Amino acid sequence: MSMTGIIRGLNEFQSNYFSANRELFESLSRSQSPEVLFITCSDSRIDPCLITQAQPGELFVLRNVGNVIPTYGAANYGEGAGIEYAVHALGIKDIIICGHSNCGAMQGLLQIGKLAEEMPLVYDWLRRNAEATRRLVLENYPNYDAERLLQIAIEQNVLTQIENLETYPVIRSRLHSGKLNLHAWIYDIESGTVFAYNASLGQFAPMEKRSFPVPDPLASMRY
Repeated sequence: MSMTGIIRGLNEFQSNYFSANRELFESLSRSQSPEVLFITCSDSRIDPCLITQAQPGELFVLRNVGNVIPTYGAANYGEGAGIEYAVHALGIKDIIICGHSNCGAMQGLLQIGKLAEEMPLVYDWLRRNAEATRRLVLENYPNYDAERLLQIAIEQNVLTQIENLETYPVIRSRLHSGKLNLHAWIYDIESGTVFAYNASLGQFAPMEKRSFPVPDPLASMRY
């Protein structure tokens, strides 16, 4: 979308959607009470509110290259502050880390030497925070073709970031008390399907359509 398209969309939002939902935005101007923290990639092809059909105020969203979460104390990244605020100040009950198909960050991770020359800042970000994923994939899946290797990297990266989340004191405390659930998702761009990690199967499986509210067997990774 060009800037002309963005301005056109902004005008349409103000004239139509905002006007029709003025009471909602007046309420949101005073406070927010989302129950879900949605962590995903900066990739333009994934939109958390679109795929979940969430309304303004319903998701607290963190996005970066590769949906990466630095471990607690690793560095003064904004991700840690966002997580701490979401859980402690907003009382978030569920955290979703959502990777996606054809992820450019994971492609770069598997060719990190080339990445160092072309995009040194991206290289440094992934080297610091996704090296565990790269090492796991390359050392344990040596005979896989590039397409399958990328899919494995996408999946393993999400699981690695779940583990990184668990290093945060506020996360550990809420998990221990049963006040927080962690969810690992993969969004397939081509089909629109979301795959959730099933701990009992040890793999990602398509999210099934179902009526709510019901307990979510995929909500907690190990707790």
